[in-house]
Amino acid sequence: MIADDHTLLAEACKNLLEPEFEVVAVVNNGRDLIETVRDLQPDVAILDIAMPQLNGLDAADQLKRLVPSTRVVFLTMNIDPQVAAEAFRRGASGYLVKNSAAAELMTAVRQVLRGQSYLSPLITEDTVRFLLRSGKSYDQEKRITARQREVLQLLAEGKSMKEIASALKLKPGTVAFHKYRVMESLGLRTNSELLHYAIKNHLVS
Repeated sequence: MIADDHTLLAEACKNLLEPEFEVVAVVNNGRDLIETVRDLQPDVAILDIAMPQLNGLDAADQLKRLVPSTRVVFLTMNIDPQVAAEAFRRGASGYLVKNSAAAELMTAVRQVLRGQSYLSPLITEDTVRFLLRSGKSYDQEKRITARQREVLQLLAEGKSMKEIASALKLKPGTVAFHKYRVMESLGLRTNSELLHYAIKNHLVS
């Protein structure tokens, strides 16, 4: 299955893959990705880092807990080796850059289905390996919870407390408390600082 909020790109990937593979679903946000993976349990999920409602890194966390057998391949514009290393920490089997050759996606899917990993040649493999060996994950992982990261992303996307409560099946007061704890834990004072933090840490584009 494919998860990307750029419809044209998602359809192009679908058309590229379909002669050889069955594409069981195409979705455009991280929450639909999780629901669809739970229902369909695909062999491979191809997803972007920057996705609305739930970013690709956090979605990969949830996906691998729900269906460990589904292999995750990131297809993204992000060429930061630190982000690629984080993707592999979250359980990814492949990491491709969107301006790679189209044939590279086919190669990556074939390799991960054989139980191998794939990293785009556009990213320095030695750097990614060094970052993985260092064992250092994103700083915020130590300071805010997975639920608080979800609230933070939705706040950064401009959602109201009521909208976030509905999306996460929480009470608005609980959302407000999570926001307070996020701001306190990360030392943020304003919504502008919150947005800047979310962008810097790839929660929103």
